[in-house]
Amino acid sequence: MNTILRSKEISWLSFNDRVLQEASRPEVPLIERLKFLGIYSNNLDEFFRVRVAILRRLAMIGQLTLAEGGNPREVLSQIEEIVKEHSNRFEEIYNQILAELALEKIFIINEKQLSHEQGDFVTLFFKREVRPRIMPIILKKSTKMPLLRDDAIYLAVDMVKNKKSEYALIEVPTDLLPRFVIIPSKDDKTYIILLEDVIRYELDDTFYMFSYKKISSYIFKLTRDAELDLDDDVAESYVKIVSKSIVKRGNSALVRFVHDKETPDNLLNFLLYKLNFKKEDVVIGGSRIHNFKDFMGFPKVGAKHLYYQPISPVKHTKIFHGKTYLSSISKGDILFHFPYHSFYHFIDLLREASIDPKVTEIKMTGYRMAHNSNVINALINAARNGKKVTMVLELRARFNEQENIQYGNMLDKENVKVILGVPGLKVHSKLCLISRKENKESINYALIGTGNFNEVTSKVFSDQLLCTVNQDITREVIRIFEFFERNYKIGRFQHLLVSPFTMRSKIVTMIKQEISNAKVGIESRFYLKCNNLVDQEIISKIEEAAKCGVDVRLNIRGMFAIFPTSVDGKVTIPAIGMIDRYLEHSRLYYFYNGGEEKVYISSSDFMSRNLDRRVEVAVPIYDPDIKKELIDFFDLQWRDNTAARILDNELNNTIKDYGKEPQLKSQALFYEYLGERNKQ
Repeated sequence: MNTILRSKEISWLSFNDRVLQEASRPEVPLIERLKFLGIYSNNLDEFFRVRVAILRRLAMIGQLTLAEGGNPREVLSQIEEIVKEHSNRFEEIYNQILAELALEKIFIINEKQLSHEQGDFVTLFFKREVRPRIMPIILKKSTKMPLLRDDAIYLAVDMVKNKKSEYALIEVPTDLLPRFVIIPSKDDKTYIILLEDVIRYELDDTFYMFSYKKISSYIFKLTRDAELDLDDDVAESYVKIVSKSIVKRGNSALVRFVHDKETPDNLLNFLLYKLNFKKEDVVIGGSRIHNFKDFMGFPKVGAKHLYYQPISPVKHTKIFHGKTYLSSISKGDILFHFPYHSFYHFIDLLREASIDPKVTEIKMTGYRMAHNSNVINALINAARNGKKVTMVLELRARFNEQENIQYGNMLDKENVKVILGVPGLKVHSKLCLISRKENKESINYALIGTGNFNEVTSKVFSDQLLCTVNQDITREVIRIFEFFERNYKIGRFQHLLVSPFTMRSKIVTMIKQEISNAKVGIESRFYLKCNNLVDQEIISKIEEAAKCGVDVRLNIRGMFAIFPTSVDGKVTIPAIGMIDRYLEHSRLYYFYNGGEEKVYISSSDFMSRNLDRRVEVAVPIYDPDIKKELIDFFDLQWRDNTAARILDNELNNTIKDYGKEPQLKSQALFYEYLGERNKQ
């Protein structure tokens, strides 16, 4: 079947557009809308660091055609056009939010809007907190531009002398001081000034030794290529390779320059010249505020209705006070849904295992761990209590490499066996294995999840974790850990779907079975929920299934390379993308299978990298109640008419409309669903 794919990058921008939509929706609490602007900005930064950087490199080496068609230069041009359109809408949304904040008596003001009294406070704050932390650099044509960080914002200072200008550079120290400074107020109004505007207010104080007629400043930021170039050189330790790559990243190629559109041409041209930016590079003029990612941490000010109110985690039907987690799991499979259930169940389980005298061994994979991780602390405690502990740490978890190196060193000092990934493969699976002596035999408990073992992100990412003592599953989890320890030892997997060994072929086989059933008139359907769907082979099989009459339903959060409606209009593949309070991160595969339903949760998306170049795991759900729970979970999201966007050929991101039916907000309803199950 001739499959036509959409550009991964263009479909990703459509996903980020859905995030931008949330920031504009009046039903979303006002401060949360600001935070969605921050999420949008943070997403876009990473997109340029990774996806755009890859396209630029492909363009430079003369790569003419991408797998999904088109060439890198054409896609880069489309990206620039879309990002500029989004940037204009971003600014409109931000200005609307500012107006609504003013109605709530919250004001984000700049250095030109300060009263005399407020100015005195800002001056004092600057002298005590800011001035000791800024080191201006005078820029001249003859001097080399200092190395600029891509996670920072800079003020380019223009000091006008007669007809000439002298330039300087100030890094805004947001890594040392809060971006948002609350100005004391005597009334019921809240005034907030950004750190860069504090610096702007005191430019004269900073450059008092220079003679100039006028001084002004303009914000800008850079984005660098973030790709790690790792050789599979096993003669040199992974730690050294990754450490070198992180250092190299700091001086990697620039892929984007964003600036205040009011920046004078002479200053802008000077900066671009010093930074070696060319015409084909992405240069975007915007507002006077950049690095909006900081708005994800906007201070908690104003009334309660401006925020999502915290939810109380649902009690789990199979967890009882005074009863150990492992004894509960031994009686039947347990599935946790985060953040609806507390992630501290997992941490408490580890803590319990670390002091249980019958627990002999704990093994775990780690991809993105929390800062000051309680999970790491529990593993260290287990080792101190004489347990044999193994941690498989993936050093190439992008942007977490340095922290994972530090955790590896910390664990190693505590006699934990640390395995630093697998040469040639990323370890992205979410696995934990606990071994316990019971009645003179070793019983294994497996915990298999869709998301990171991270207590911070578990509060904002929607994920699932299966806890089981099923020997068919635990036996195969043991084989995966044996592969981590001896990369040549590849086990047989009959129950788990494991990349890069069996997952692709078994997914294709299950889709083929639905196609075969449809052709002979047997009811056939399959549902897929994941973050990204771009793999050509999987897409080809999905399209074939839809054409044969299989009921296909796709719930895809991010990149989506399918054209759901074919050119001839005959093949329609219903698809939605969810953006709501929690970031949908769980992966769920459902196959009707002639009535003998198969359900899996997984760490894997349908991308070539996940299926062919990563260690990923999908675990089958054998417990009938849990299976029903997951099918109900998918169905609730499928019927959502407040947050589910229709994924169509035109990338319109229209929210599903069920006419006169009442509003169905699936995340809120699933929280209620779990609460009701607890009462049963």
